[in-house]
Amino acid sequence: MAAHIRRRLRKGATTTAVAAAAVAALAASQAPAAPLAEGSTGGDQQTAGGESGGPEDGAATGNSPYYTDLPPLVTPNRPGSSSNLPAATGSAEAGIPASVLAAYKQAERTVATTDPACRLPWQLLAAIGKVESGQARGGQVDANGTTPTPILGPALNGQGFALIKDTDGGAYDGDAVHDRAVGPMQFIPSTWATWGQDANGDGRKDPNNIYDAALAAGRYLCAGGRNLAVAADLDRAVLSYNQSTEYLRTVRSWFAYYQRGTHEVPDGSGVLPTAPSTPSPSPGPRPGGTTSPTPGGTTSPQPSPSPSKPGATKPGPGPSKPGDGTTGPTPTPPPRPTPPPKPSPPPAETFGSLENAGTGPLTATAGGTFDQRVSVRARNALGAPMAKVPVTFTVTGTTGTLFEGGKKTVTVVSNADGTATAPALKAGEKTGEFTVTATAGTTRPRTLTYAASVTARQADKIVRTDDKALVAAPGEKFADAVTAKATHKGAAAAGVAVTATMVKDGPGLIGNDKGPYFKDADGKPLRTLDLTTDADGLLQLPEIFADENPGTYKLRLTTEGGGSVVIELTVQAPEETVPEETAPEETETPEA
Repeated sequence: MAAHIRRRLRKGATTTAVAAAAVAALAASQAPAAPLAEGSTGGDQQTAGGESGGPEDGAATGNSPYYTDLPPLVTPNRPGSSSNLPAATGSAEAGIPASVLAAYKQAERTVATTDPACRLPWQLLAAIGKVESGQARGGQVDANGTTPTPILGPALNGQGFALIKDTDGGAYDGDAVHDRAVGPMQFIPSTWATWGQDANGDGRKDPNNIYDAALAAGRYLCAGGRNLAVAADLDRAVLSYNQSTEYLRTVRSWFAYYQRGTHEVPDGSGVLPTAPSTPSPSPGPRPGGTTSPTPGGTTSPQPSPSPSKPGATKPGPGPSKPGDGTTGPTPTPPPRPTPPPKPSPPPAETFGSLENAGTGPLTATAGGTFDQRVSVRARNALGAPMAKVPVTFTVTGTTGTLFEGGKKTVTVVSNADGTATAPALKAGEKTGEFTVTATAGTTRPRTLTYAASVTARQADKIVRTDDKALVAAPGEKFADAVTAKATHKGAAAAGVAVTATMVKDGPGLIGNDKGPYFKDADGKPLRTLDLTTDADGLLQLPEIFADENPGTYKLRLTTEGGGSVVIELTVQAPEETVPEETAPEETETPEA
């Protein structure tokens, strides 16, 4: 991370005399900071090399390195009221970049609404932000409050730091082997997964955004019902962020400094830390010792070699003699070199997330084609659209729905704007629910699941195809078959379910238990049938029979989709025919 990383703290080193003296001077000249919690000590609470301070300690930063610069010993201008001063007013160290300062104050207001008992002061967030990242590298943020490049701590690989193996697949920190602290408030990915916030309303929880990070830090500090107006609670909150008493003292000193006054400076013009991180421990001075410069420009004592006395040096053991029962020293094999870890790809080349790219409701009628196509967008670890990401789409369910080409699974590579769109879906013949999943990524795959459904074919209208009167004598069958045609939005409705029911007048045309009927496979009367239109939307009913009850009856046809028609059936005895009367033939009467 350029020069700044070289100035970051190696976790676990003890407080140096220089830092302790500066804290003491600050306390003596600027009014005392609030006391440490009872039981706190002046030394670090963890050791170098990651023996403690790992994930089990629950620190927000994973006990990552931090800056140990202390505030000036001169009190800022206009103590307690200078936070609204113009940019040119006050000491340089008291200046906080505009967007960063706005983020801290917004977080204070938000937490005051959601957790008023916490009494979070924005100056505490400013103190932590100063120690963790130098106020986002002096306010290097864009108009939305996001750093142009991620602020990343060193890999927490146990080499001088805590050992925290990867928890996010490199999504936030670009490292798929070990975790790193991320962003201006330096959250490790596993903590961000729990505490991440969207404070700027852009729909993303971004640890590299100062508004999101400041609110997350505020809520993290308030956890457990803490009241930060109480010194012991504030100490516990800061130690939960980084479990080091030196860290607590450094944050406390900046907290007190900012409470006495700050002012706003333009973004990008904040003061960056210049002192080194806490140096590695070195032995105390010895008489005759020399000094050598440290990275911070100070000197640390170096022991002088002790003069050797003539004859005091004992020769090493000679070679063993055969048979004398002694052996020479066993040579120690040289340590095996540890292979360097494979470099992780930069965040811009690391797949981070998958999101819906505008897919609407997925519904189609049986046998039809879905109007919507499933579309997703791939983003990299920085949240930018990412091209050339293979996305696999899979249909799961029993409806028979498939992608065009008859496939259940297809893979599509995202284009320049990060979108990958699956082929069109062809609905199966079985109605019901199914799902489409989109999966991308190999180390830690990201998956989106879409619910979809196949509905029955529909007809909004059904009519008879002729208007012949349907009449039968009691106990006979109707001579003419009943035919009808179903349509949907004016087009023939093929494969639509139709229910045929014998009904009688009454509320809702209730079912009838006498009069005309169909026959089932065993020849028994049946007055309700489920039928389906053919490829042209046509329906021909099976034969209809009349029982012994004459009268006028009704047959109702109802389609899936709401189409309906009522057809009249008449049962009547045939008219009797009366033979014509014939006059008797006249016979001639013979004349007398």
